[in-house]
Amino acid sequence: MSTLTERAERDDRAEDGRHGGQGEPGGRTEPPVEVADGYRAGRTLPLRVELVRQLKRRRTMIMGGVLFALPIILLIAFQVGGTPGEGGNRVNLMDTATASGTNFAAVNLFAGAGFLLVIPVALFCGDTVASEASWSSLRYLLAAPVPRARLLWSKLAVGLTLSLAALVLLPVIALAIGTAAYGWGPLELPTGGELAPAAAAQALLITVAYIFVSQLVTAALAFWLSTRTDAPLGAVGGAVFLTIIGSVLDEVTALGDWRDFLPAHYQYAWLDVVRPQPDYSDMIQGTSLSITYALILFALAFRGFGRKDVVS
Repeated sequence: MSTLTERAERDDRAEDGRHGGQGEPGGRTEPPVEVADGYRAGRTLPLRVELVRQLKRRRTMIMGGVLFALPIILLIAFQVGGTPGEGGNRVNLMDTATASGTNFAAVNLFAGAGFLLVIPVALFCGDTVASEASWSSLRYLLAAPVPRARLLWSKLAVGLTLSLAALVLLPVIALAIGTAAYGWGPLELPTGGELAPAAAAQALLITVAYIFVSQLVTAALAFWLSTRTDAPLGAVGGAVFLTIIGSVLDEVTALGDWRDFLPAHYQYAWLDVVRPQPDYSDMIQGTSLSITYALILFALAFRGFGRKDVVS
């Protein structure tokens, strides 16, 4: 009888726990979660609000000014230094800069892809979370309450949007300035021949898309570092530094086939589009490699931030 009685008491406590009753100490229940009327987690920190916040920041305006200044600086350099490639055969893309507005835009992409375009990508994706932590406003956003995953998705989407805008801004400004200075015409190829304006515009679009995809590794690295530190400069500088290290390692021919695993190895694969017969093989390899690295780093950022003790 004693055994049956004890079993009945355990069953009663378990039933109380399932129905929210207080029961005995064995019937532990989770306290009910109170949610304000009208609260929807998916509506917190709207993308429009976050985008406006980031656009109004001084660093966004300064970076836009730098990208606007590069075509002007190159135009002045060509005006002062004379026609590029003058007195010899044209052997590279830089020597065709003054042939037309499309050539001038392509040269600006060539000049900026190696380093300049890395900076806005690292800045917009690396400064986004770390800056909130440095201002001690991150914990207040989470207490709003904004779910952590929602906050990261909003920050990441806006960061990638601004990065893409920066990559588009440079060739658009260069195309406008180059067309005003050198006229509208076909894209003259350094290997001989030319692309009609329509084909040249398509090649520039493919180039911008590929550069953006290749920069996803820098974006993901900066974003991951941004979730790990409270110093925005550390996240941005760390991403830029590691990107430069990758480019330096790619120049070490002694590494052999190991260089094929470096994202920097394919950063200029878009030059294969600017030829009479485009070749997309290296671009496909570069795209798959960049997306793979980026997905891993983004996953690490979300996983680490979800478990992080946010105190700033």
